[in-house]
Amino acid sequence: MRNWIDKVASKMRRIAVPGLMKYIVISMGAVFVLDLLFAGMLSSLLAFSRAGIMAGQVWRVISFVFIPINSSPLFIVFALYFYWMIGGALENEWGVARFNLFYLTGIVGTIVAGLITGFATNHYLNLSLFFAFAILFPNVELRLFFILPVKVKWLAYVNAAYFAWQLIVSTWPMRAALLVSVANIALFFWPDFYNRIKNARRRREWRNHFR
Repeated sequence: MRNWIDKVASKMRRIAVPGLMKYIVISMGAVFVLDLLFAGMLSSLLAFSRAGIMAGQVWRVISFVFIPINSSPLFIVFALYFYWMIGGALENEWGVARFNLFYLTGIVGTIVAGLITGFATNHYLNLSLFFAFAILFPNVELRLFFILPVKVKWLAYVNAAYFAWQLIVSTWPMRAALLVSVANIALFFWPDFYNRIKNARRRREWRNHFR
């Protein structure tokens, strides 16, 4: 699996966009400001709509990616900064092409699920970035709301609990969008999970051998 991902990422290097998350965050911020000025009209025009797409509004296939979360201006600033920081860290760790591939794979999966169920959102897609960040940097300490120091791994557990709750209470179209984001994490991190499980088993067998 890792070899396949590396091969595709290497072919994307020429077209990969450096600082991809920066442009997405700036677009989200612009949409949020315009929504404040025009009572949410822009987000309604950008939202995913299978019926709208079939009627010729083809931009809705991808434009939902630029819709910000519905929240207060203060929380939006925090959320967008968070996305920007995480995207930059993943890009620095993986390289531009691999990060582009990760985000693009999540987008494509979300679009496919949306065309099947009629619903698509970037909410779970962006939360999957945090899962990726937490897997790579579990002990990094973040300042929650720029004040409270918390290790990333604890926030990841909260995020996982939120995902589990959403699987229980959400509609099937929302569950599909959520499961696509989880599948994207599994696709990119399964080799790491497998190696961790295998190494843990070896350590356990080694300890049992010398008891």
